[in-house]
Amino acid sequence: MTATATTVRADCAADPAGALTFDLAPAATVPGPEAVLLLRRRGGAGTTVRLPLTSTAPGRLRAVLPPSADVPEGRWDAYVEEPGSDHTLTVLPGLRDLRALVDRTPDTGTATIRSRVPYPTLDGRLALRCWVRAPHAEAGAIRVGPSGMSAEGELYGVEVGEGAVVEARLPGEPARVHRVPLTASGQPGGFAFTLPYAPLAEGPVTEERLWRLWVIPSPGAKAVRISRILDDVWSREHTFVYPGRPVADGVRATPCYSAANDLCVRLTPPAA
Repeated sequence: MTATATTVRADCAADPAGALTFDLAPAATVPGPEAVLLLRRRGGAGTTVRLPLTSTAPGRLRAVLPPSADVPEGRWDAYVEEPGSDHTLTVLPGLRDLRALVDRTPDTGTATIRSRVPYPTLDGRLALRCWVRAPHAEAGAIRVGPSGMSAEGELYGVEVGEGAVVEARLPGEPARVHRVPLTASGQPGGFAFTLPYAPLAEGPVTEERLWRLWVIPSPGAKAVRISRILDDVWSREHTFVYPGRPVADGVRATPCYSAANDLCVRLTPPAA
């Protein structure tokens, strides 16, 4: 690997089991036989995953991330590292074949759900968005009514029990919690709920509020975050847009997803 090389391009493919392959495209500069694909978590100093690179054809190397690999939740940037070198190569995105990730349906008895989606960053690098949820509540269809929202989904690793509820929580204000009943629906693990907006808008709304939604599968059970992570969409925050509805005094309520693909309800104050 020459001292002038700074980047390498990789094609990505997913299989139905959740494994990801990274194929380095042919290039004039080829990493040496002991090179590894290095995944480095943002904000996690020293948190790295090293995947061996093996030759699959002249000038091509491949790394495989198996579904069982321990990759904590977060965003991971990809590099190529060669032992003995004083620098790493930044990996650029090539072709991404993620068809196997679309509408994934793991067994609802699965205790831990792992989801990994390779994606291009805004500055053109290859990165990996990883989720690890145990248990997990996968959001499904969202319907917006005149005064609230209804949603369906599936629970993984836990079942809907007697007294199950959905909690809307306002971060930073632990006393602000609104609960609605959660019911079992359809196939095993299925759930449904309806959340009216009016209780979320009680009191003056002078700034944006982001209510986060959790499933409590039975009284005293661990709260389970409602998210949408079982497909090929690495960020729903700006791509899944739902209509807002007026609540009171100019306040509007809108279902939305956070940057982490967690389901929320956003309240916005009246326009100045």
